[in-house]
Amino acid sequence: MNYIRLALLLLFQISTICWSFGQENYKTVTTEDSLKTHYGGTFYPVDIYEDNFENESPKNVILMIGDGMGIAQVFAGMTANGNHLFLENFKNIGFSKTQSRSDYVTDSAAGGTALACGRKTYNGAIGVDADTVAIQNIREYAESLGMATGVVSTSAITHATPASFVAHLSQRTLYEDIAADFLKTNIDVFIGGGYKHFAEREDGKNLVDTLVLKGYQVVQNMDSILKISDGKLAGLTAYEHNEKYSERGDMLPQATQTALNILDNNKDGFFLMVEGSQIDWGGHQNNTRYLVEEMLDFDRAIGVALEFAARDKNTLIVVTADHETGGFSIMDGDMKKGMVKGAFSTGHHSGVVVPVFAFGPGAQNFIGFMENSEIEPKIKQLLTSDNQ
Repeated sequence: MNYIRLALLLLFQISTICWSFGQENYKTVTTEDSLKTHYGGTFYPVDIYEDNFENESPKNVILMIGDGMGIAQVFAGMTANGNHLFLENFKNIGFSKTQSRSDYVTDSAAGGTALACGRKTYNGAIGVDADTVAIQNIREYAESLGMATGVVSTSAITHATPASFVAHLSQRTLYEDIAADFLKTNIDVFIGGGYKHFAEREDGKNLVDTLVLKGYQVVQNMDSILKISDGKLAGLTAYEHNEKYSERGDMLPQATQTALNILDNNKDGFFLMVEGSQIDWGGHQNNTRYLVEEMLDFDRAIGVALEFAARDKNTLIVVTADHETGGFSIMDGDMKKGMVKGAFSTGHHSGVVVPVFAFGPGAQNFIGFMENSEIEPKIKQLLTSDNQ
């Protein structure tokens, strides 16, 4: 009997690996020397916004996560855009220690859960503690206050980081279960890939039909998504992951703007998480060109959020990362040309601290060194103060 159980367990593990391969197929390290250098391109203009706000605590919170974004990734993007990024608007700056409960080097699931739930957990966990007990995330807390909520990602929406703000599961590879957890929430907007986990499932259920019954507008392309400004939106923009920036274009800034347009209809405020997923993938691949293009795309999405926050004067923006990827360093560069020559020490994540940037009411709370699990309680406290 023990042999039978062992065989069944082995088959389950093999099937899980095969099922999840499509979600993790971005980790092959490149061997092309030409991809180690970003040779430059057209610079985009960067506006400067005054950090003036009406109250000490925010009505709205935008949490932006550059997956795999360390300090070198930020400065590579700055070099590539002629020495300027929208991130320069952030004067309140700190550092996050990313170690998980189980490992010195975290994965995106544990890192995302720490940011979403304020608790360190084991690598692979989605919204649960070390004993696999569900922990309320900040999006759920905001929802309990009557706030509108949303999640935007350039990965599949069922991938580790966005999943941490929605689902509660023991393993990040349970993509169909993660998709099902979206139906257990009252989330107003989610935009990202992962259509197959809702519509082409092993259990035969079509969650797209269920989403429609719950009042969601289910849309699969950005042209249609851009036309939506109210109601509930499920924007499933790719069968699995979205393409890289050079192929998907301005999906992330556009999705961020659409989410803000919809969420701002709620008089009680909103919480929005935006992830630039593929900075991480450029790091995994040791591909400087890929990394820089994704960093710049994420910064343009930050620009969209800043324009909103500066006009609104009641919105806190926090920008950080779940971890650094690639052990990335800059070996040479040219500000005038936007050239960046990178080098990598690993094809995996590293354990270095990552930056934390804050803008708006309450931004001063995010200065200095902090654990990644301290960011969620800081946001929660500010929201609690605003709702007392």
